[in-house]
Order: sequence, then structure tokens, then C-alpha cells
Amino acid sequence: MDFNKLWANFMDTVQNHYMDFNGRMGRAQFWYYILVVVAIGVVAAVIGGIAGTTLLSALVSLGLLLPNAGMAARRMQDTGRSGQLVWIWVIVGAIYGVCSLLIGISGPFGAVAFLAFFFTIGWLINLAMLIISIVIIYFCVQPGTPGDNQFGPPPPVWTPN
Repeated sequence: MDFNKLWANFMDTVQNHYMDFNGRMGRAQFWYYILVVVAIGVVAAVIGGIAGTTLLSALVSLGLLLPNAGMAARRMQDTGRSGQLVWIWVIVGAIYGVCSLLIGISGPFGAVAFLAFFFTIGWLINLAMLIISIVIIYFCVQPGTPGDNQFGPPPPVWTPN
């Protein structure tokens, strides 16, 4: 596995396809993109943990929300399904990200803000995000339709080697 090719795939998506919801995306290219996103999220969480704030993780999550949604939509379109379900995920994720950002900004009162948020509406947002994420992951794991479909021609074969 070539790390440079994985990083180039990630950077291509973020720079050239930031809000691209058209076309199709192959399984390998999608999941290797997600691998880099998870690695970036872990690094942001570790740095935020050392700094004692969730601000960095919240900013990374909000910054990658639209590229992740575009990739998921194009992946779902490769399976023959509409990528419109991703918009629900984007809206709920944006609400969750903004709330996380506000809690991160609150500094030492972050724990109190988190408890207040979680016991009022936070649990419902988390539950909705979990259900929507499971459905989207299920659709993204499915193999793509062979040949052309209503979303365009099949994506080119992509390998990380």
C-alpha cells in the first residue's frame, strides 16, 4: 500500500471534489479515503486530548463534513441508490458539529455544557446520527452496479499500490 497514493486520493477529494455529489465512486477509492479521514480524526483527537480541548476535533469534523458527504453520495450512486440520504446525515452532522464546537469553546465549563447538551437533546442527535450512519455504511459497503447506471458510467478501477 502506497501512503503517497492514499494521501493524493484524500487531497484530490478535498481540493477538487469538496462538494461534488455527481457521478460514481468505486469501493476501494472510497474506503481508502475513509481510512485517511479516520487517521486524521485520531490525530486531531490525540492533539486535542493533550491540549485539553475538543475544539480541534470539532473543527476537523466540520471541515471534512462536505467532502465526506460527497464521497458517500457518489459511493451510494455507484450502487444504484440516490445519494440524497446523505443530506440528512449532513444536516444532523452539522448540528452535532456546531454543538461540539460550542462545547469546545466553553473551556473549563465544557463538562457542564456537555452534560446540559446531552441530557436535553444531545442523546437524540447522537441516536439519529448513529442510525443514519449505519444505513449509509450499509449502502456504501455494497458492490457497485456493473456498467452504466442512471448516475453515469462505472468509476475507473483504483488501487492504492
